This record gives sequence, structure tokens and C-alpha cells, in this order.
Amino acid sequence: MSDSLFASCAEVLSVCQANKDNLEALLHPETGFAPRLQQLCEAQLAELHDSAGTDGSVSISELDALKMESDTWALLQALMSLRKSTPPEYPHPRELLAANPYTPPATLAQSIMHSSPLLSELVVVREWLHDSAPSPVALDPGATNGYWRFTRNALLQGKRTGRTGAGLVTELDPDAVNRDGVEEKGLAPDDAAYEKAVLQALYAHVRAGQLEEAVELCRKANQPWRAASIRGALLFQWRAIANEPREADTMDDEDAEDSHQWRGNVRRRLWKKVCSQAALSNSLSPTERALYAALAPTAQTAISLKAVARTWEDHLWTLVSLACEERLSAGLSVIERECFWENGLGALEGGAASLVPSNAETEAEEEWEQEVIQALEGLANVQVAEGAPADNPYHVSQLHIILDRTDALLEAFASGLQEGTYISSPEYTTMTRFFAHLCLFLQMIDMPVSPFATQIILEAYLQVLEVAGQRELIAMYAGALGDNAVERYALFLTSLELSADINERRLALTRAREHGLDIERVAVVTAERTIEKAFSILPPTKGPLPFISGMEPPPTEPEWLLVRSIEWTTFLESTYDTALEQANVILRYFLGHGRVQVVKTLLDMLPPELGTLREPEEEATEYMHYRQFFGVWDALARVVECEALEQPQMNKDTRAAWLSDYKTLIEQAHELVVKLLTTDWLVSDSETRTGSVKRHHDLVRIRQIYVPELIIRLHSTLVNSRSRVPENLKHALLLVNIVADSRYRLYDDFSSQPGRRLGDYLSAVRQAVLAGLEGGGSDPFRILTV
Repeated sequence: MSDSLFASCAEVLSVCQANKDNLEALLHPETGFAPRLQQLCEAQLAELHDSAGTDGSVSISELDALKMESDTWALLQALMSLRKSTPPEYPHPRELLAANPYTPPATLAQSIMHSSPLLSELVVVREWLHDSAPSPVALDPGATNGYWRFTRNALLQGKRTGRTGAGLVTELDPDAVNRDGVEEKGLAPDDAAYEKAVLQALYAHVRAGQLEEAVELCRKANQPWRAASIRGALLFQWRAIANEPREADTMDDEDAEDSHQWRGNVRRRLWKKVCSQAALSNSLSPTERALYAALAPTAQTAISLKAVARTWEDHLWTLVSLACEERLSAGLSVIERECFWENGLGALEGGAASLVPSNAETEAEEEWEQEVIQALEGLANVQVAEGAPADNPYHVSQLHIILDRTDALLEAFASGLQEGTYISSPEYTTMTRFFAHLCLFLQMIDMPVSPFATQIILEAYLQVLEVAGQRELIAMYAGALGDNAVERYALFLTSLELSADINERRLALTRAREHGLDIERVAVVTAERTIEKAFSILPPTKGPLPFISGMEPPPTEPEWLLVRSIEWTTFLESTYDTALEQANVILRYFLGHGRVQVVKTLLDMLPPELGTLREPEEEATEYMHYRQFFGVWDALARVVECEALEQPQMNKDTRAAWLSDYKTLIEQAHELVVKLLTTDWLVSDSETRTGSVKRHHDLVRIRQIYVPELIIRLHSTLVNSRSRVPENLKHALLLVNIVADSRYRLYDDFSSQPGRRLGDYLSAVRQAVLAGLEGGGSDPFRILTV
């Protein structure tokens, strides 16, 4: 690739990015982004053609690639201009006929096209295929000195001599060669060769959308009857009686007098039927059958077109032409009863038709759209005789652009880049450049673009520029990521999910600094996007309060993804404040779902420095409360573990030592639980602060889960240990005072769920009071004074 093309593309990008907020400038037909790049490709193509003729250093594949890239930019310009512009207000065909039953079919066809976005796009695609078709000039058969001159002279010579030329037709009318009963009769060799050349040139003109040139060629070839046949393709138009919206870009270059003359085919439906018969006639040559099939394509005559389709573009043109003609014919047939030119005076005598399309019409439209889309999708696997195959990246791109699936196209190419699919391709540099600029173009015109795919493609193009020595351009394309550069790289890091271990994650984050990105911001955004992704999968924190189980199942992949999301903001000390806030969000979620073991795993992963932070104060206090809770939780667990160590066969000293430890652990657990219950644990008064309503509700839910759990556990521990530590029964009953104290309002944290009701706790207290009478006496409060 020429070094000048790199610089030229960068210059176009620079100019258009300066107008990125001006959609009209970006889509200008001459100075817009796509037309400029198309012009660059054409200039490069001309330059390579010249060098190919001198030193032969340019391969055919390079020339073909540039031609297809140029065509693709032209397609983008045509379709994106249509999709990004507001469609003009155009009356429905029935509205036109209701106002004027003499409305010509050409005007109705315009209305049908405007009423169908897909048909409008297909018409644009067909025009693009016409413009990009091979030039018919090379197939021009040249001038002729008369109609079948050599055959005519041979027949005249035969009449004079009495010897008719063997194998020659005996008549000179256009159907002489194909007339039934005439076997093995033909034209003179020179006339037959000229006739074949004319048919090939005519088909090439129709393939390129040049009907007037085809008509002129027929006249030069002294075949006015064929010129009339070709002009039959034109819909009848009479502007003098058509009250249609006049569009400046669609008006004919006619003077005022000519605008009152009618043109086109009044009996086009009959003409189309005859064309279809000719296209299916085995007596005609394949080229002539294809010519008639191209003029009036139908599902039946498509086989004649496909028989001469050599390239992928030919197959696409066949499909699009057929789809356009089918939709136009269907649209006209629905309204033919109201149109004078289709139904004669019957259109004037019939009643007014409904202006609202019927359900059948709507369903037919939807069915047609589905069939067209399916047929277009089938082009991905069509076999071609010449040119680039269907899986050529440019053909794949063109098909995705037509189907309006550019986002999927970019993602597929980015995936191929990651897998190394294209790295060995000779067109790798050209394709990467094209896709890089395609990403940027779609971004500028606000079309859906995958940030992840854009990141991969632009990274690949930056590497191409570096290899090519275009170091002065690298900064521009790196900067082309714009304000969303951090977001896009963060999305890439988010996509790693659980496939990368902590070291691979750290390395991937470090690469952000190498590309001039704000690494702290990348870390924060990546953590945020990972949390969002995990929360989009995980169930919300609502519903019944969970039951706390000592045997929790291991974390699921989404849960583990949420746990590991905190890694991104713990790599750098400068993001610890964000890590603190995000850690609290994750802790609230898991505690609200009763996932105590998952929370313990998360706390073990967090750096100790988080516990030393003092700002923001509310987040730091909340994090300290979580640490405090697990100190209490572990203390209660140690009591259970110690209790399990008691053995009947213990000797006196061993039992004394165990009892001392057991008593000490209970005292510690009692002290820690009481401290937690009396120090406003996870009590938030900032419910009105922005974004803190959910936080407040989560904290209330956590208190409702764990405050009753701690109270009942402590109570059970104290009561169950009374046989070994008698005074613990007193502590259990004194705990009631703390629960009932209005300063702490612990009774509000009990819920209506079984096991967490205040009544459940009071029942346990009643049992403790009864246990106090085990030593004798009738005073239930005596135990409090012992």
C-alpha cells in the first residue's frame, strides 16, 4: 500500500472529525467522509493501473481489493444518507388515487417506494449496482451498414442465381431465426456475430442501468423494434396530470413544453407478460433470454438471469432487481381497481377505497420483507464463476451494510483479528485500514458500533501504522478513540470475565497506560461495568429474608464475577477510595442474600489498607461495621468449635482448662455481640442523599437478617452453657433489657418471618426464665440477683 494513502486517509479523518457534529457535512455526496475515501481509492487505483502497465509490480488482487473498497464506500454513502435522513412526506398511493384516479403508474410507483423503507433501500442498492457495474463501452459492437446486410445480400444473390444459401433464413423479419418450423436456419456468420455482440452489449447496458444507451444502441444497429421493447420497461408517466410532490433531485431535465408530454408504457403489464415468455423461450440465446428477464424480472424468469450471472455482484443485482419488481407489481396490483390506467373507466365508477392498508396487505408486506432478507442472507454462500467469492471480506461487508448489520460485521471482524484469522492474508493491511475508518465513520454519524470491536480494530490498525513507519499518524488514531477511549478499553477488560487470573488482569490494566489512557479511570470504569454485568445476571435483593445456613453452596459464576470485580480497583492505591465504595456495594448484596461465606472470601481478598481509610466517612464506617460483624460471627463460631471439643473421658485438669477456655470464649462473644447491638451497627440516617435510598433499604434488610440472628444465637449460647457456667443464665435474661431498650430499638429489626419474629425470641426468654427455677424456689427473677 502506498504511504501516501495512509496520510490521505488520516487527512480525511482529521477534516471530518472537525465536523463530527455536522451530519449534513459528514454525509455530503461529494465532500463527505465516504465520498472522500472513495475518491482516494479511485485515485490510488488509477495510479496502480499506471504502474501495473509499466513494471507489473501490482497484483490483480490489489487492484480488485481497491475497486471493491471504493464500491463499498459508495454503498455506505448511498445507504447511510438514506437511513440518517428524515424521509420526505409522500402521500400513500390510495391517497393519490382518491384525489386523482388518473394518477400515472410512475407516480404511484414512487409512492409505493416511499411507503416501504426496505424497498427504498433496495432501489438505492440497485442504483449502486448500476453505477459499479463493468462499463459496457468495451462491448460496443460498433456501427453497421444495414440491417442484417450480409444475410440480405446472400438472399438476393440466391434469388438471382436460383441457389439459396444453405442454412440461411429465407425471411428477414426479426423473428425469422426463431420462428417455429425453421430448423437449423440462421444468419450469415458476420451478421450472427454482430447480433451476438449487440445482445451482449444490450445486456451490459441494462445491467448498468443504462436503458437510454441500450435504446440508442438498438437504433444504431437498425433494430428499432428492439429499442421499443426495451423502452417498454419504463412506467407510464404524464406529469401534466400527476398531482405529485415534485422533488428537485428526481425531476427530469425537461423544459416546460416537454413536461406536458406523456412517456413510458401504458400497457406495461401486458409487455411484462410477453417479456417473461421471451425470457423462458428455449429458441432464444441465453443472452437474449437474460436481457428480457432483466427488463421484467419475475420469480419464473430469475433462472435466465442466474444463468448469465458470473460475479457475486451479478447475483446480488439479480436478487435486488427481482425484489424491487415484485414489490412494485404487488403494490400496483392492490390498487389497480382504483387506477384508470389499470382498470379503465371501472376505476371511476367504483366506490372510494379505504385509505388504511388491510391486514392482508400488511401481512403480504411483512412476508415480502422476510423473503427478501432471507434471500439476501443466502448470498453469503452463493457460488460465483468469476471475481471475488462470496466470503470475500468486502462482499461480506457489503451484504452486512445492505442488511443494516454493521455492528455484527465489526464484531465478526474484531473476533477474526483476535483469533489471527486475517493476519496472514495479503489484504490484511487494506482490510484493517478499511474497517478502522468504517468504525470511525459509523461513530461520527451515530450508528450503533460495538466499543469492544472498535477497540480491537483500531488497535490492529495502530499496529499496521507502526509497521508501515507511519509513526506521526499513530497519535491521531489513538486520539480518535475520543472521550470514550476509557469506556471502550474498560469494556474490553470487562469482557475478560473469569477467563483471566489476577496477574493477567493486572497486565491488561497496565497496558492502558502504554496507550496513553488514564489507568485509574480505566480501573474504576472496568470495575463498574463488571459489577453492572454481574448484577444484570444475579437476582435482585428483595423478597423473603434468607435462611442462614452453615453449609453454603459454592459461589456461582456470576457471583464469583461480582466478587472478582473488586480486583480492578485494588491494583492501585490511588483507586482504594473507589474500591472501598464498591466493596460495600458487593458486601451489601451478598449479606442481603445470606451468603456469609462468600462475603468472608471477599473480605480476605481485600487489601488491609482499605480498613485504614477515613474518607469518605460514611463508606469507611460501613466497611468497619462489616469487619466488626465478622469479628462477632467468628467469636460465636469459636464458641461452637470449643463446645465440640468437650469429651466425657476428659480428666480433671483437662476439663478445667477446657472449661476456662469455653467460659472465656463465651465472655468474648457476649461482649462483642452486646457492643455491636449497642453501637448503631449499620444504621444509616442519610436516606435522602442521592442514590442512597437503595443503600438504606439494603442496610435495613441486613439488620433484619443478622440482628435477630445474633441475639438468638447469643441467647442460645448463654442458656445452653448454664450447666457449666451458671451465671450465663443471668446474662441471657439481662440481654432482654438491651433488646427492649428504646435507645437501640432492636425490637424493630425483628420481622414477621418464622425464626426472626420477636415472639420467637420472647418464647426463648420464657424458657430461660423457667430454667432459672430449676434450682428451686418460686421467684422467677431470683436468678437476676444471684
